Amino acid sequence: MGSYYINRTFFFDVHPPLGKMLIGLAGYLSGYDGTFPFQKPGDRYEQHNYIGMRGFCAFLGSCLVPFAYLTVLELSKSLPAALLTAFILIFDTGCITLSQYILLDPILMFFLMGAVLSMVKCNSCADRPFSASWWFWLSLTGVSLAGAMGVKFVGLFVVLLVGLNTIYDLWDLLGNLSLSLVMFGKHLLARVLCLIVLPLALYTAMFAVHFAVLNRSGPGDGFFSSAFQSQLIGNNLHNVSIPEHLAYGSVVTMKNLRMAGGYLHSHWHLYPEGIGARQQQVTAYLHKDLNNLWVIKKHDSDTADLSDPSSPVEFVRHGDIIRLEHKETSRNLHSHQHEAPLTRKHFQVTGYGINGTGDSNDFWRIEVVGRKTGKLIKVLRSQVRLTHVATGCILGSSGKTLPKWGWEQVEVTCTPYSKETPNSLWNFEDHINPKLPNISLDVLKPSFAEILLESHMVMIRGNSGLKPKDNEVTSKPWHWPINYQGLRFSGVNETDYRVYLLGNPVIWWLNLVTIGLYLLITVCTAVALKRGVQLTSELKELSRVVLRAGGQITLGWLLHYLPFFMMGRVLYFHHYFPAMLFSSMLTGITWDALLKFCAVFLSPSTTARKIYGGGFLALVLLILYSFYLFHPLSYGMIGPMASNPSSPMAGLRWMDSWEF
Repeated sequence: MGSYYINRTFFFDVHPPLGKMLIGLAGYLSGYDGTFPFQKPGDRYEQHNYIGMRGFCAFLGSCLVPFAYLTVLELSKSLPAALLTAFILIFDTGCITLSQYILLDPILMFFLMGAVLSMVKCNSCADRPFSASWWFWLSLTGVSLAGAMGVKFVGLFVVLLVGLNTIYDLWDLLGNLSLSLVMFGKHLLARVLCLIVLPLALYTAMFAVHFAVLNRSGPGDGFFSSAFQSQLIGNNLHNVSIPEHLAYGSVVTMKNLRMAGGYLHSHWHLYPEGIGARQQQVTAYLHKDLNNLWVIKKHDSDTADLSDPSSPVEFVRHGDIIRLEHKETSRNLHSHQHEAPLTRKHFQVTGYGINGTGDSNDFWRIEVVGRKTGKLIKVLRSQVRLTHVATGCILGSSGKTLPKWGWEQVEVTCTPYSKETPNSLWNFEDHINPKLPNISLDVLKPSFAEILLESHMVMIRGNSGLKPKDNEVTSKPWHWPINYQGLRFSGVNETDYRVYLLGNPVIWWLNLVTIGLYLLITVCTAVALKRGVQLTSELKELSRVVLRAGGQITLGWLLHYLPFFMMGRVLYFHHYFPAMLFSSMLTGITWDALLKFCAVFLSPSTTARKIYGGGFLALVLLILYSFYLFHPLSYGMIGPMASNPSSPMAGLRWMDSWEF
């Protein structure tokens, strides 16, 4: 995708564009020419200059360590807590692996941690509102939120975290009776400007740049509307003139109005045994293809005579009964009362007949939304509905992806329910008829607001419809905190140089245990404070850190983890890494507080420092030794797989689900 930006080729992705734009920019500035195909991991770059892109992602991944360090230092005011957090992130094999490749994740986590650090720094300036530093950190929070949202939609979780923090602050200010309502209004306006208006302006600007740079036709065209495609250089709709009104004998393509609904398509392959009638498949296809072409014919006669230049032009009108003949295979668009392949209670749609000769199930009534009977049908602009004459069902794209026998194209059905939705509406896009005069497509130029809205609808639908690819390792959210299963980044056998994405198990299990420990400490602290237990000033401050600072970080972990349990899309191990950053910060804060509590309660003051220092040193040494054991996961393994007893990694395969 970085290559597409360098080549200015339009593409479709389920995520917003900022991450890919930054990778493309890093490649462009470092001399990469955008010609490497990136077909599979492990392909040799040869003469291609990839170092700039790899270095850029690694640099942003490295910034996570100082960001987390400064955040914990600001929240806990404890240097050891901040250092422990930094050690955890420096020596985690998962963070290293994820940061050293050309991926969106380090960019997303950079902006996410930038937003959290800026939010915490802004909170620490609460005693001097509207100072230069207060404005700086508040504005930087807004910029970071725009960055996180601009890389992936999961940036919404950190937006929610900052939003809840802001609501809490404003509620606190509202209860401050020494603050006038005018001053409260200024606080509210400052947050609206910096945390809503500024991020939205930057987010919109990203898309403006995205659409300005990607001005050439590419693999993403078919996901978007005909009007949008007419803006892309090289697209068959760009700067072209086509006949305005549909006529019999015209060769057309039909595009479904559902976002990413696809073009009406057929091919020589038949539906498999047991899937309705064993006739030719009809699907919706997202890409331009010769198999998307259909010829409009009269239902009761052939139109061979209409191809004669001397024959009169006969226009198709609203309410006409027509036949659509597939140009490549000469079979008619057909439906009958067999059940559709995937959508129950819908009818199957097929290609039927020989050289255009079929039966009465090939007849369709063409109707234009909001038009009167007898009106002409306009290319691109008219929204049409095709009603099957024999059964009364309506042609539509269900949006469901067919299995391998359907080439993973989109299912087309005939629905007996007449509810008007974009699924059952179509427009005619390509239109070839040499006997008709042409008009320019410039009249269809969409506004930027329309393009922005359309791109988001397509991204959201694409995200929710993601399915796993062949041999792809997917996972469930409960797998992630326990480090149940990693991801192969490269290499699958003994002769390959293998890199495996897996968190340092000692660190990840320490983080998991710490969440339970934190909850226990929080309950004990809250009960002690509620019962009025007399605490020293040191213990009071420690309790405040546990409840306030630890609470903020725990909320961040919950917001970046729990929503995945409700997602219907395919999920991968790497989705947990933003939550892992929060659990690592919580580990630093919790163990620092726990060791201090132990030092105060279990020992006289002379040995308290030794207990605290010894516990901290033991944790650091444990982290260092575990990294020494597992670092080959990030930096590459050769030789036998770990399942082989002779492998140097054999003793480290602590779980059968680890496949390194």
